Amino acid sequence: MKSPKGIVVAILVLFGVSFVAFTTFKAKNDLTINQKQKLLATIGQLLENEHYSPQKINDSFSVKVFNKYLTDMWADDDKSIFLRKDIEALKKYSTTIDDEIHGAPIAFVPAVSAIYNTRVAETVELYQSILAHPFTFTSQDSIIINVDQLDFPGNEADKKERWYKKLKYITLNRFYDLQNQRQKTVVDSIKNKTDKQLEAEARQSVLRTENKIFERIKVKFNDDERFNLFLNTICNLMDPHTDYFPPIEKREFDEMMSNRFFGIGAQLTELDGNIKIVNIQNGGAAWKSGQLMANDIILKVGQGNAEPVDIAGYDVTDAVKLIRGDKGTEVRLTVKHPDGSIRVVSLIRSEVVLDESFARSLVINQNGKKIGYIYLPEFYADFERANGSRSSDDVAKEVKKLKEQNVDGIVLDLRFNGGGSLYEVVQMVGLFIGQGPVVQVRDKDGNSTVLTDRDNSVLYDGPLAVMINEGSASASEIFAAAIQDYKRGIIIGSRSYGKGTVQKNVPLGKPLDNFSGRTEYGAVKLTFQKFYRINGGSTQLKGVTPDVVIPDLYDYMKMREKDNPAALPWDEIAKVTYQTRQDNYDRNALIQKENAAIQANTIFDLINANTKWLAHKTDAPVQLNYEIFKKDQQKIIATAEQDNNLLKLKVPMNLQVPPSDKDMYYNNTDTAKGKRYQDWLKDRTRDMYIYQTAKVVAEMIDSGKAQTAMKQH
Repeated sequence: MKSPKGIVVAILVLFGVSFVAFTTFKAKNDLTINQKQKLLATIGQLLENEHYSPQKINDSFSVKVFNKYLTDMWADDDKSIFLRKDIEALKKYSTTIDDEIHGAPIAFVPAVSAIYNTRVAETVELYQSILAHPFTFTSQDSIIINVDQLDFPGNEADKKERWYKKLKYITLNRFYDLQNQRQKTVVDSIKNKTDKQLEAEARQSVLRTENKIFERIKVKFNDDERFNLFLNTICNLMDPHTDYFPPIEKREFDEMMSNRFFGIGAQLTELDGNIKIVNIQNGGAAWKSGQLMANDIILKVGQGNAEPVDIAGYDVTDAVKLIRGDKGTEVRLTVKHPDGSIRVVSLIRSEVVLDESFARSLVINQNGKKIGYIYLPEFYADFERANGSRSSDDVAKEVKKLKEQNVDGIVLDLRFNGGGSLYEVVQMVGLFIGQGPVVQVRDKDGNSTVLTDRDNSVLYDGPLAVMINEGSASASEIFAAAIQDYKRGIIIGSRSYGKGTVQKNVPLGKPLDNFSGRTEYGAVKLTFQKFYRINGGSTQLKGVTPDVVIPDLYDYMKMREKDNPAALPWDEIAKVTYQTRQDNYDRNALIQKENAAIQANTIFDLINANTKWLAHKTDAPVQLNYEIFKKDQQKIIATAEQDNNLLKLKVPMNLQVPPSDKDMYYNNTDTAKGKRYQDWLKDRTRDMYIYQTAKVVAEMIDSGKAQTAMKQH
């Protein structure tokens, strides 16, 4: 979560001396061993001295880094690259990593890399030899897919067996899909394929995928990337939200926060190892050049006059990092047109605004009532520009649009909103409560500060419901908790993620320019505070429990903060003084009524049972016999499809776009974007959770009217 700009500036001054040591600079992505040593030591000092709850960097911490780094290596999350004897050979480093952090020569990462390179080369030969021969799916063997239950292979024979089952399992999945395609198709060339042909096709598909994975390791996972991974492993063990960002990753983080970047204005995809242009954004640099078109393949990316980088084998994320850059800088693309011609296209990067991630609103017409709906996917904030996009300002604009439509109540959808700016959430709570405390923050020394909305005006004081789920984190939880503590609205959905920590960016090294805030060695996103509700409780680990709980598809998935062993603990501090809202209806009675209705709803009862069963199947061993696998897959797919169908309304809701937004949906100059807006709208019309939340708001409206009528009599 980005802290207010003033705090960031203070940090620039506070740590300025720490980074003076980085006075010589070879290249952003080609650090010398001395520079790596200084970077490692500086990050270690930062973590020990400034992290909110630092672990001691000692032998015990060293063992944690050792174990995590080895399983974080690319393509080895299932422990299928290294052998057990490799781990034993490396164990001499398991209690010396802390010494490296404190200044001893870096030895662990180079030692791991040497063995890793050997094992990767062997693994390529191994999977290619296995995939050269047909699989039979009639035996009664099985595979463990829960990586927590796996150890590294004991020897080469064990590794071969591990890879054989792994590849057989992946091929079996593909073979099953091809069988279904053959059964459903009316195309003779597909319908007439034999099982033998389908098995061969499935194996070739798996081979292409594995080749792509290991080609990416060869192209991208170089010494610098492995060192960056090492730094991130160290940071992540302090807590899940402390990260190291190399310069290019820091730029990506800033782009995510501000919802804007400088690029060429083209949507890309990866196909058969090539980066292909899907469409060109009107008004962008690519569109203005007139030299690029859909289906062009980008072969190389060059930064101005620098040697271009061949991006064969890159995935889209890696290619985008090269194509994007700073405002006004040149990028040269070597592209292959559909007619086979190849040319170099020079483009000057221009601003691209990700406005599809901005707040937007609709009007729900339900049972004679007009209920406003606001969708906010993140708490974005562009702090670099005075007129940059701010989520609180945009939500205020949407509220005003809805008030112009004379809505009777408002639903604010924060599902899968992972958070963002702490400043923005304080401003946004103020739209609905008037003056008062919003959230408490405490630093590592135990000093607490109350962040307050100081504006006594209230933009909207009508019935309000806030939707949350497991993906609602950080700033979303602050907002939902404040609305709940003030009893300003009703929180609906499933328990939130449980992130109760605040981060700031600490830059490393000298600035790269005068405007972006990026520095030569990147930055550490450091956890330096925890936040607490105004009632004193923390959202850390526990999240926000909705007033009205509705089962969903993610209840039993291990995706919350509590599922990460490095997460900081829950605690609480003293509450602050605040005045709860006095509703014109019996709030507790309405909540009890709605919860009882949800619990009695057979649809949600079935969804709960289904998701629990599916979560169990995720961790269970998988049979590699086709007939058994087929029956199992059919049941899994049928259960998942049943859940999806249960959550889609049979009769779509009547949703209207505010008049000022109609062109954005129906007359958008970017036709692809307009289509995405329309698809989003269509998806909302059948959303069971929006429907249920609107029902609760309607009950709030009716209950309020009934209470008012009783008082008048």
